[in-house]
Amino acid sequence: MGSEASPGPDDVGFVEGTRLANGLGRTGTIHTPHGDISTPAFVVVGTKATVKSVLPETVAGLGAQAVLANALHLYLQPGSDIVDEAGGLGAFMNWPGPTFTDSGGFQVMSLGVGFKKVLAMDVTGLQDDDVIAEGKQRQAHVDSDGVWFTSPINGDRHRFTPEVSMRVQHQLGADIMFAFDELTTLMNTRAYQESSVERTRQWAVRCLAAHRQLTAQRSHRPYQALFGVVQGAQYEDLRRMACRGLVATEVEGQRFDGYGIGGAIEKQRLGEIVGWCSEELPDDKPRHLLGISEPDDLFAAVAAGADTFDCVNPSRVARNAAIYTAQGRYNVNTAANRRDFRPLEEGCDCYTCTHYTRAYLHHLFKAKEMLSATLATIHNERFTVRLVDTIREAIEAGDFDACRTEVLGRFYARSGAPGGSIGS
Repeated sequence: MGSEASPGPDDVGFVEGTRLANGLGRTGTIHTPHGDISTPAFVVVGTKATVKSVLPETVAGLGAQAVLANALHLYLQPGSDIVDEAGGLGAFMNWPGPTFTDSGGFQVMSLGVGFKKVLAMDVTGLQDDDVIAEGKQRQAHVDSDGVWFTSPINGDRHRFTPEVSMRVQHQLGADIMFAFDELTTLMNTRAYQESSVERTRQWAVRCLAAHRQLTAQRSHRPYQALFGVVQGAQYEDLRRMACRGLVATEVEGQRFDGYGIGGAIEKQRLGEIVGWCSEELPDDKPRHLLGISEPDDLFAAVAAGADTFDCVNPSRVARNAAIYTAQGRYNVNTAANRRDFRPLEEGCDCYTCTHYTRAYLHHLFKAKEMLSATLATIHNERFTVRLVDTIREAIEAGDFDACRTEVLGRFYARSGAPGGSIGS
């Protein structure tokens, strides 16, 4: 490990563990200044330095190894300088473990094309070349240098560039941060995808340069790992080209410490697309898949070589009474649960299931009590963290294929074919 006075890339590293027979899927350990992350791992999303409705101590209790926050949101409120003054993201939110921050690219895209929360993974039947969610009010504009966007808080105009994103993320102080990228949708044209991949590559070079400079200026802080982000949508040649470009990028000896796989990904081809990237990216660097949490997507991504994941979905759907179980998903606010005094999921070890019943959660949601979101979120986050832990254990035991068959067979037995979206 590097000394605290001169932080450097040696402070963050990755050690590979057990590999699947296909040569891509694997276990491993990511070393950070605030602790190790055993992979595969699900990173719980705390967008605004909080996992909505849940205490940080509770997040730790449900088994989460790391938390991810949003750079753009924290830049707008309370301000990244305030988080820096507090000692960084972990100290600010009282989270002692590893932290991630994204670059703000997803939020810029959502403002730019009218999105709210999710990025569609299936565009069957959609016609518009730009918009694949309701609402077309554009509040962001991308150019070669960066992005102008309108604050959703007060309507102020702001400028984000690779250098601004790096400054903000350095002030936030997360152990792992992501280079500023342009996120596209599955409905963008091939020509636009090509220009976007090149723009993201150019921004990645600028991010590395800014990261190197800021690291030297902030030698009193632990080293922050910087991940380059792979774009290219559903096109194999663009994905592979993006990977090769990021791997080859170097600024005065500074290279990327890991890689994020982002952007629009067709659900039916998720494993294939992630596999292209894993084949191109170096084995000694971690790979983070942005915005994934559905059980079938997690198994497909792990088999294809992804190491870590994040998604807002477990907490978002929990606030709408949707509950994940090994037998599938159900809504606890339906009439069938009004007099059901079983836990949300039989055999679940989470705080909610060991203390409360479906009937109580049904009452809380019907009464619009805030506690409903807290208890449902605890369960859904525990379900997702535990699932990825189970996948990791299955790889180590040599039982991955059997585990996938059993888990997915039970989960989708009632609901049929899985659907999905990418959330951040």
